[in-house]
Amino acid sequence: MATSHDASDGTGWRFFPYDEPYPNQTEAMSRIADALDEGRNVLFEGAPGTGKTLSALVPALEHARAEDKTVVITTNVHQQMRQFVADARAITREEPIRAVVFKGKGSMCHIDVDYRECQTLRDTTRDLVEKREELAELERREQALLDDLREGEDGAADARQAVMDELDTLESELAEFESGNVCDHYRANLTRDTDAFFSWLFDDVRTPEEIYDYADREGFCGYELLKEGMEGIDLVVCNYHHLLDPLIREQFFRWLGRDPSEVITVFDEAHNVESAARDHATRTLTENTLASALSELDEVDDSRAAATENVLGAFNEALREAYDEALAFGEREQVGEDWYDLSIANPDRRDDLTLRFLDAYEGRGISTELDLAVQLGTALDEEYEDAYKRGETTSRRESQVQSAAAFVSAWMDEGGELGQHPMLSVRRDAGTDDLYGRAELYTCIPREVTAGLFEEVSATVLMSATLRPFDVTRDVLGLDDPETMAYGLAYPEANRRTLAVDVPPLFSSERSNPETQQVVADTLSQALRFTPGNALVFFPSYAEAERYYERLRGDPGVGTELWLDGSDVDTERIRKEFVASDDGALFTSLWGTLAEGVSFDGDDARTVAVVGVPYPHLSERMEAVQDAYDRAYPGKEAGWRYGVEIPTIRKTRQALGRVIRSPDDFGVRLLLDRRYTRESRDMGRYGVRGSFPTEERTEFVDVASGKVQFSMLNFFTDHDAYDGDPPRP
Repeated sequence: MATSHDASDGTGWRFFPYDEPYPNQTEAMSRIADALDEGRNVLFEGAPGTGKTLSALVPALEHARAEDKTVVITTNVHQQMRQFVADARAITREEPIRAVVFKGKGSMCHIDVDYRECQTLRDTTRDLVEKREELAELERREQALLDDLREGEDGAADARQAVMDELDTLESELAEFESGNVCDHYRANLTRDTDAFFSWLFDDVRTPEEIYDYADREGFCGYELLKEGMEGIDLVVCNYHHLLDPLIREQFFRWLGRDPSEVITVFDEAHNVESAARDHATRTLTENTLASALSELDEVDDSRAAATENVLGAFNEALREAYDEALAFGEREQVGEDWYDLSIANPDRRDDLTLRFLDAYEGRGISTELDLAVQLGTALDEEYEDAYKRGETTSRRESQVQSAAAFVSAWMDEGGELGQHPMLSVRRDAGTDDLYGRAELYTCIPREVTAGLFEEVSATVLMSATLRPFDVTRDVLGLDDPETMAYGLAYPEANRRTLAVDVPPLFSSERSNPETQQVVADTLSQALRFTPGNALVFFPSYAEAERYYERLRGDPGVGTELWLDGSDVDTERIRKEFVASDDGALFTSLWGTLAEGVSFDGDDARTVAVVGVPYPHLSERMEAVQDAYDRAYPGKEAGWRYGVEIPTIRKTRQALGRVIRSPDDFGVRLLLDRRYTRESRDMGRYGVRGSFPTEERTEFVDVASGKVQFSMLNFFTDHDAYDGDPPRP
């Protein structure tokens, strides 16, 4: 890529759209460019103000232009998707690129059908259009042969008769297609001139919403046009789903017209890739799906049906028996409409569901009958697709036999493997009040999903404000010798104050202590009173947020309007009300949607407080993850470090990063728990101060709970932040 830094804009980067880079941005771009030239992956941590997106995107585009590749940049955060579009538009105004923003079919469909039904409609519509074109061509040939016949040419009569026979056959086929199901929007794509659409599409960087509106107005299918226009483009913006799901990724690269080795992937908010990969790989089967599969077999006349009913019926029976046995006395009454996990795993043998399945099953052999069930499910699904194409059904039916058989086969083959944890859950049916169960293969080690992706593409850049420690990210995602770089907050240190407040460590056993609650409430009261503007307060859970919201909302000394977020609350509405205020406090959970991917710039929030250490909820899933990491990475205490400690610190760092978003911004960041202070050195692995990057923890100022008001008063007075006289301690 030696010729790619020859731009005349002064930066040396052809695709850099602005006059001046951020501090360290030029260095970051150069290091990423070198890594891409070498085919190496990159782990890139950059605090706000380091220009992460362009630092990765610019060298990736320059390398791709020089080597004839495509860049795919992806995120799971909507706000970042909008930022990608803005950056891509800025780039294309300086150096034209062909870029598309891609979303799933569900958000772009004009007739509201699911993916499978859409596929079938697309195929039948294409077949219909092709047969119409073939009919028109045969009619032209028949007319030409008729002219030849009139002119007395030898053989014209026989040739014309052969064509007319073909016409009769084709017209019969067309009559069948005409009565079938088609998509008029996709038919317009195939039969009308779409040049104007593609000229419009690549005249700028268009959002999926803009594409939908254009296509809807013109009667096209925007989703299919977008797919058609993706071949060989420079840049695609998409969400994680298109890269982390192996089957979708294969299709996605095919639409690009690229071999995986011709694709550079860039992941933003990459600290989320671990959990996203885990979610994509996890498989489930509900008791309702099993019941539907068994009912489906009642309609089937096939020699494989008896074996299928035998093996699926035994698994269904075992599923019910397993959750009946796992539910303790009185526990059944606690189950609501959310999934309620039950433990079935065993340390020294297969899980209880599998053991009950083996006991309940009687037949020619589980493996043999499962193979027959999978074959039958596939055949039934193909039969349903053909019926829909022919117009015999108004919707595209899916085979529940296929889904159930595939899951049970995977359960038996993979349920005992490292990194796969068998789970059983129950929930209450809102209509009948009955319980029903769900079997789940929970994926504990995400590298099983991500390692293959990183191996097959040209190179990957993973970027986030919270990727460190890099050795953990490397192991968890399965990266081989990545280039690593980290750039801290480039804004003036004098504009921020990070206080580690010595309140009692908020272990779960301590949170109900009235004296501890009073200390925390008094400290928060000080923080809110001495904040000249809005404050964000994060807790380990919504329940803890509600606890202190209730304690403080009646405190006349707070003098601040309070908002409470929750799992059943319209968070976006509350966020908008909060930022419209100039003296409010928002109480929420660190595990909610406001702790990352949302900026609170300037007066939107002057103080952010993290109350406690937000360890993830202790559950069997978390224990399974820890056990899998310990076994996969022996001798590293990986279960605790990879599975608990580092994700917790990343959550905390993400929350602290919600404020101080520009060079002129200023604010106070509070960590309320002794485990953040220097005293935590005597707490063993529960002391978390040492888990923060060195340059961040050196800014921590330990302060007694009663002294928070003085520290905040001094800081905000230095910044002339108070409107009038400051509050008095």
